[in-house]
Order: sequence, then structure tokens, then C-alpha cells
Amino acid sequence: MGDHSPWLGPWTRRRLLAFLAGAGLAAADQAGIVYPPEVEEYLDPATELPVVRLTSPQVSSYLPVFGSPPLGRNNDFLIYCSDRSGSWQCYRLDFKTAESRAVTAVPNLDRESVCLAYDERSICYFDGGFLRQTFLSGLRTRILYQVPEGWSRSKGLSLAVDGLHAAFVETQQDASRLRLVTLARASAATVAESRLPITAAAIRPRRSGILYRRSEDELWLAHYDGSQNRRLKTAPGRIGPVQWSSDGRSFYYLRIPDSPRALHEIREHIPDSNTDQLIAPTSQFVSFSANRDGSVFAGASGSKASPYLLVLLRATRRELTLCEHRSSQPESVSPVFSHNSQRIYFVSDRHGKPAIYMMRVDRFIEKTET
Repeated sequence: MGDHSPWLGPWTRRRLLAFLAGAGLAAADQAGIVYPPEVEEYLDPATELPVVRLTSPQVSSYLPVFGSPPLGRNNDFLIYCSDRSGSWQCYRLDFKTAESRAVTAVPNLDRESVCLAYDERSICYFDGGFLRQTFLSGLRTRILYQVPEGWSRSKGLSLAVDGLHAAFVETQQDASRLRLVTLARASAATVAESRLPITAAAIRPRRSGILYRRSEDELWLAHYDGSQNRRLKTAPGRIGPVQWSSDGRSFYYLRIPDSPRALHEIREHIPDSNTDQLIAPTSQFVSFSANRDGSVFAGASGSKASPYLLVLLRATRRELTLCEHRSSQPESVSPVFSHNSQRIYFVSDRHGKPAIYMMRVDRFIEKTET
């Protein structure tokens, strides 16, 4: 066989790279490419507060939705995923230059698995069945784990604060198992198994435990070694997004009542005492996050009449409208605070394809320690 096809013509380097990118098989030397700023600021029509759009609505861009916060502690960069190259890849947005640098160049990046390590030196993610780690300096990549034949991986990935472990879920026909990988040794162990579906593994900060869902609306907690595997007593109703507190003492979750007329609630659960308490009812939040000390919550309303991004003050149970998110999928708005609580980042497709937005909230929220 020759080096060209009678249908496609000669395989020049440029043509080969274009073909690989179009097929979702990004060439390795695409990593490191720097894209120019796409920033645009506007005043929100509802509140007249300034909103900054950080990425272009001509391509799709998303914040990581599982695992660790995607932001640097010094508010100097943001990790996100985009399909601007023709396939999903991870990017590092530098806030000083507003430029985006490609961090990955892999064929099957799962954008919902991307996690920034807590030391901010690397990211972990799944590329098909491979768990990879890429270092932000130098972009060196190593394989940590491969999903065994006959098993498939569920959505999500969670990293431990100490950077020693990663947790995720694998499924096989009518079986699910919670897996824990020790990153230094690239070895894996099964923490829990069930014939009922297991999803959404979340490593407990500063503790050797993993929170996970079983049968969608059951939350379970197990130690790394599989001991003390138990169901937690949460409030009746459907369970929406869940987030650990920064110290690991408790987690916050969205309770969605069975009645469509009842208000969605943010609740807090303390696993050590297995106690559950109401934080506040909400304006029908469908996605949310807490700031670092749990004093303020950012939420996206699922109401079609009021498609707002709001902040809820825990002490007063009062809400403040920040802007319209007007996303066609409110669950994907996924607001997240900066470490010092002075900015909120979120996703919306209000101007075209999903893009990443930012609002400064230092006028309303006190600064937290990072």
C-alpha cells in the first residue's frame, strides 16, 4: 500500500492532523496550543450587574462538575473543557492574559471526569477506559489505571485532598462497584459492590471515606477499606447535587420534593451523627454550590418564568438575584465560587452554545480564607 489514497490524495502532515482532529483523534502535538482571549463583558438585563463571558459561544465549553474545584486558589486560572479543536479537550484559562492553553490532546476525553488536583500541579481524567494524569507544567501525561475488559465506567471522578487517591464507579450488566485507585502505585481496589446501580463517588475531605449514591436517591458512606459501609438517613424526596463541606465534617445536598409545588431545599447532613437539617428553601434550585465556609450558596433556578442565578445567605435564608442565566438546561449551569468567595463562575447557552461566565460578588459576600 502506498502513502496516499486515490480518494483522499497525499497524506501531508497538515492534512493528517486535520483528519485526526476531525475524527476525534487529536494529535499529541496539539497539547500546548494557546488560544487568544474570548472575553466579553455586558450588563445583565434583569439586574444591570456586570457579567463577564469568558469563552466564545461559537464553541461549547463546560466547567468540570464533579470532584475538586476547577479554580486556582490565587484566582489566577481556571480549568475547563471545550470542543473548539473538534474533540473534547481540557484547557487552562489564564486570568492575567485571558488566553486558553490546551492541556490535553487525547482521543476520548470524558469532560465530566476532569479534576484539578488540590496541589494545582496536575489534572486527572478518563480518556476512554484509561485514567490519566497530566501535569500542567510541561504537559507530561501518565496512565494510572485501565478499566478491565467486561466492565464500563460510570460518570464522574473524585480526587482526595491529599492527592493520594481517586474514586470512581464501574458497572457490568447487573453489577456495580465502587473503585479506589492509589495514585502513587497505580493500584486499584474495590470498596463496595451492589446489584443496584452505584453512581457519583465523592471522596470525603480530610477523612478516609467515600460518599456514593445507590439506587439514585440513597446516599451511602464507606471507608477506604470497605468497612462501615452504611446508608445515611437523608430527608424524603429526590436527591439533587451533593457537595462535601471543605473540612469534610458534613455535606450539603439539594432535596427535591415529590410534589412539583413544593420548594426545593438545601440541606446539610453530618455523617458522624447521621443527623440531617434544613439550611433553607430555595427558588427552585436545580444546581448549586457552597462557598468555602458554607455561609453562602449559589444556585441556578429551574423556573422557566425566573431563569435566574441567585445567592442564598445561610444566616438570614434570604436570596439575592445576580443575573439571568437563561440556560436551556438549568441543571448544567453548575455555579461554583472562587476560593475566596469573591467570584462566581457558571455555564449558560443563552448566547449560542454553552459558554463559561463570571460575576464578581465582592459587594455582597465577605471574603473567605483560601
